[in-house]
Amino acid sequence: VGVTAQKTMRLLPASGRKATQKVVVGDQDGVVTCFGIKKGEAVPVFKTLPGQKIARLELGGALNTPQEKIFVATGSEVRGFTKRGKQFLSFETNLTESIKAMHISGADLFLCASYIYNHYCDCKDQNYYLSGDKINDVLCLPVDKVNCITPVLACQDRVLRVLQGSDLLYEVEVPGPPTVLALNNGNGGDSGEEIVYGTSDGKLGLTQITGSKPVSKWEIGNEKKRGGILCIDSFDILGDGVKELLVGRDDGVLEIYNFESADDPVLRYDHALSESIASIQGGCVGKDGYDEILASTYSGWLTGLTTEPVHREGGSGEELKLSQEMQSKISSLRNELEHLQIKVLQEREKYQQSSQSSTAVSSVPAFSVNDKFTLNKDDASYSLILEVQTAIDNVLVQSDVPIDLLDVDKNSAVVSFSSCDSEPNSNFLLATYRCQANTTRLELKVRSIEGQYGTLQAYVTPRIQPKTCQVHQYQIKPLSLHQRTHSIDHDRPMNTLTLKGQFSFAEIHSWVVFCLPEVPEKTPAGESITFYFQNTFLGTQLESTYRKGEGCFKSDNISTISILKDVLSKEATKRKINLNISYDINEESVRHTLKLIHPKLEYQQLLAKKVHLIDALRELQVHEGNVDFLLPKYRSILEEADQLLEEYKRQPAHLERLYGLSINSTFYLHATRCPESMLDMIEVVTKSVLAELK
Repeated sequence: VGVTAQKTMRLLPASGRKATQKVVVGDQDGVVTCFGIKKGEAVPVFKTLPGQKIARLELGGALNTPQEKIFVATGSEVRGFTKRGKQFLSFETNLTESIKAMHISGADLFLCASYIYNHYCDCKDQNYYLSGDKINDVLCLPVDKVNCITPVLACQDRVLRVLQGSDLLYEVEVPGPPTVLALNNGNGGDSGEEIVYGTSDGKLGLTQITGSKPVSKWEIGNEKKRGGILCIDSFDILGDGVKELLVGRDDGVLEIYNFESADDPVLRYDHALSESIASIQGGCVGKDGYDEILASTYSGWLTGLTTEPVHREGGSGEELKLSQEMQSKISSLRNELEHLQIKVLQEREKYQQSSQSSTAVSSVPAFSVNDKFTLNKDDASYSLILEVQTAIDNVLVQSDVPIDLLDVDKNSAVVSFSSCDSEPNSNFLLATYRCQANTTRLELKVRSIEGQYGTLQAYVTPRIQPKTCQVHQYQIKPLSLHQRTHSIDHDRPMNTLTLKGQFSFAEIHSWVVFCLPEVPEKTPAGESITFYFQNTFLGTQLESTYRKGEGCFKSDNISTISILKDVLSKEATKRKINLNISYDINEESVRHTLKLIHPKLEYQQLLAKKVHLIDALRELQVHEGNVDFLLPKYRSILEEADQLLEEYKRQPAHLERLYGLSINSTFYLHATRCPESMLDMIEVVTKSVLAELK
């Protein structure tokens, strides 16, 4: 099918006891396709005409009956189809933005745009809520179990918002920005109150939404550094009577979690596809009696993983039958391929003729790019993921600020760097990634320097004719390594920056959006707002509170306050607004920050020393034949050589950056006349690092 969005593929309930299930999928061409599988071939049931992009597809019907009515969200409209493809509903909502998320429960329809939630009953407006940050998904607890309508919104600011009517009941803090919600076991568990969530940084968790407060049941981190979670389903694929958790990630990894004990789920199986998995569901599709996991990927491929044995047991007759089936299938595929090749040649000739005629009109082929630019908390780097519906030829990366490109294990593209003249054009990076033949997904990693801000641009050129390119821009913000958090430690020594002036709430909010990542672009409701941040590189904190005419920023790192002061002053000057700026500097905060830097600096210095010894130790090993004569610490370096080299390669500029931070802090200590003992300690460390760097 065409390019698909998240949660746009479902399996219709089986029509009979032994019947296989039909697949229904909506794509970004606006086409709803329904088909079944017969003898390994797709047999169409119905297909609608193209239209607006389909953002969501859900199944519905009266409560406690088979959910076999198909509902799709396109733009601000919801359409309904029967399982035979007849349209019975066209509901134009009053939403001014396109629908991003949808959930259906009986006669109740729950819709979300970027920040707005609406509840309809029998297509009549019931409730409304304006969220403080972007809404990624929506769900409602099963009404037949909890006896009331309880919608849950998954919001970008790492919060699940539980509603009651048009009011916020309470918020549930989760460890990452939640991207998808699903009812545990498909029905909310025994109580009907259990919700499974997946986050954009690959974490998975289960929380119980009670009437008064949330109860966290379990939480799984992302130890293997896999992609973000886009879809979740519950299905008994192992046939043990307990439903497993099926998870699809944006790096193409499909996972099956099994509940061996009553507590946390355990990863039992995984399978890697080449594209991000937009939708996942378990059912019986290809053959009676054999369950499958069906996944739809970004570019529109539908893939089935079956429990049917691949190697059949039996005599020569069975083998001959299998061979004949395979031969006929290969033959039909060859015929189809030849037919497509002839069609491509005909269309190419037609294009060449039309482009050379006197009335020719140049046409640029359109292609879809799915991109994501996110900060990784673990290594303080940004991941840039580019996914194209067709094979990528090359990607050119350009930046007008100093950034480091880091190695990515999954990346098989060949990278080449071009020299840059940074003075006249502010051009600090120019790199080209040349991709292999069938690469549709490319992942890059960059690390920025706080205080230096600008734009990173990616020029994406796919393997299509005529040649065309799309440029995508990503902002490197002044405090780019800061990440939103729920709370901070107020006992730390804090420096304070206070701004006063004739500026509106919207103006100062726009300045904060410019400075810091993960801040919603929409001006918050109310008269004031407080955001908390943590620096992913050093672990320092920032509290940002502002309202009309006044802003207060507190941090235990004086560099953060200095950067904020410079940038906010420039932004106010652009708008010709006079600012009254005042400081409250806590000298103890500098010692505190240096203590945070010191162990990291020592660790990186020790890592660099070990790496520099590896070649010499390996040479000794070759000459002597064994390493028994070496001290234990040198033997351990040889044993861990591969891991040390890998770690050193992953963070090439850590040592230099930490050295720069400690030098800045030392200068500040001189300026504030701090005790000589602290200065001596820092001076010893910085001298040794300088010698190591030389």
